[in-house]
Amino acid sequence: MADKRLILFLDSGDTLVDEATEVRDDEGIVVKADLIPGAKELVRKLHERGYTLALVADGEAQSFRNIYRQHGLYDAFAAMIYSENIKAEKPSPRMFKAALGALDLSEADIPRIAMVGNNLSRDIKGANALGITSVFLKWTPRYPHTPAGPEEEPDYAINEPLELLELAERLNARLSAVKN
Repeated sequence: MADKRLILFLDSGDTLVDEATEVRDDEGIVVKADLIPGAKELVRKLHERGYTLALVADGEAQSFRNIYRQHGLYDAFAAMIYSENIKAEKPSPRMFKAALGALDLSEADIPRIAMVGNNLSRDIKGANALGITSVFLKWTPRYPHTPAGPEEEPDYAINEPLELLELAERLNARLSAVKN
C-alpha cells in the first residue's frame, strides 16, 4: 500500500485516552487508563492504511509509554512528542516543531499535517498558529466546545474518534489530487 500524503498529529488525553479513567502512582505517572470508545480501532486502522502518526501530547513520557503499551498501540506511532521532554506545552510551537523534526519534516510539509485534539486553547490554537489543519474532537465535556476567539476556531470538528477515518481519507485525497 502506498504511503498516505496526510500526516496526523494526535493528542492523547480525551482524544484517545479517557482522562477520567487514569490511574496514577505516587509520582503522578499514569500507570493505566482506558481508551475512549473507538480510539483503539482508529489508531490501528490509520496505521494499517499507511498514515504517519505522531503523538503530540502534554504530560510525562512514562505515562504515555504505559498507556500505549497497555493497549498495544505504542508501535503505531512514528514519533511521540511529550511536553515533559520538550519543556513546553501546547499551544507552544515548540511542541509541533518537535514533531516535525522527529518525523524528518520541514515547514514545507505543514500543508500535509492535521492536528487532532480535544482542547481548543491548546491543540487547535497551537495548530492554527502554525498553519496546521486543525481537527477538534468534541468527545469530552471537560473542556469548552466554543472557541474563545478566531485563533481557536477549528478547520474541522468531529464527535468521536472513528469519524476521523473518513475525514483523513478526504484530506489525503485532496493532497494527492494537488500533488498529481
